[in-house]
Amino acid sequence: MCGHCVVFHPVQRLPLPMNFPPRFFRRTTPLSSALSGILFMLAAMTIFSLVNVFSKMMVAAYPPAQLFFIRGFGAIATLLPFLARENFAAVRNVPRPGLQVLRMMLSVSDGMLFFTAIKYIPLADATTCYLAAPIFVTAFSAIFLREHVGWRRWSAVAAGFVGVLIALRPTGAAISWPALIALAGCLCQSIFMIVTRYVRGTSNIFLATTQVVGSFVFGGIVSAFIFVQPTWILVVALLISGVVNVAAVLCLNRSLILAPASVVAPFQYTMIVWAIVLGFLVFGDVPSANTMLGAGIVACAGIYIFIREQKVTRREPEPNPPTVV
Repeated sequence: MCGHCVVFHPVQRLPLPMNFPPRFFRRTTPLSSALSGILFMLAAMTIFSLVNVFSKMMVAAYPPAQLFFIRGFGAIATLLPFLARENFAAVRNVPRPGLQVLRMMLSVSDGMLFFTAIKYIPLADATTCYLAAPIFVTAFSAIFLREHVGWRRWSAVAAGFVGVLIALRPTGAAISWPALIALAGCLCQSIFMIVTRYVRGTSNIFLATTQVVGSFVFGGIVSAFIFVQPTWILVVALLISGVVNVAAVLCLNRSLILAPASVVAPFQYTMIVWAIVLGFLVFGDVPSANTMLGAGIVACAGIYIFIREQKVTRREPEPNPPTVV
């Protein structure tokens, strides 16, 4: 929940409890559950995309850490009532504290790198790179966790990596340093997703809160040295964006409750479409043919890996958690 987007892996649980959405999000609908799940996923991706546009506008004038600090306050204020409702039980007896801290640090790094990247490169390029995270997760799982990955998924991983290179080199020149920052952020997010798989015994509300608190604390410390005086209108807008970002995660969580992940997951790639459209309308960014091609390859590779791993995880037992910490 670092703010820019949320991509997920077949065996990753979202960092919010199933009873977390307010009553409005649990209201029944005459639509089928699958269609309702798709609509909630589309709503989540739309909100994330709009927040990304707002963030890109803000990083042009303000340090990313300062935006983290102010927006994090709004998100924390939104989450606190849910922690209080559980009598803050989620904070006590937290398992695997080392991995919890690592996960929080990765979340902060991921968000900071994304905010820095979108200051210099189009939203479409950065979004394409970040939505490749599940592809890298598959590769890392095979290399570092010794999980079995068949030739079909390795082929999709290779195709996805080529897609990222195509998207980040729209002119055929060397990859720019902002693009490398986006790629580094994608790698942080990939490791974050793997770590999340091994803290699934933790309260979901705690997982969500630690991400927000990490961004808030880091942003506050850095802002003490590079603070730029914002207007009150900006402060209010950032606080609202923190609340809105939580609402987007609510929609995402609800989509996975209503429909199988294999049904709704492919629709997360609509963020690429939104990034292209909004980037053109708001910033005048015209995507190159290479960017469009690379984004298409990444989306197809990611969708294929997701569907394939849905089948594999039904047959294979869960891997043992790492012994570190």
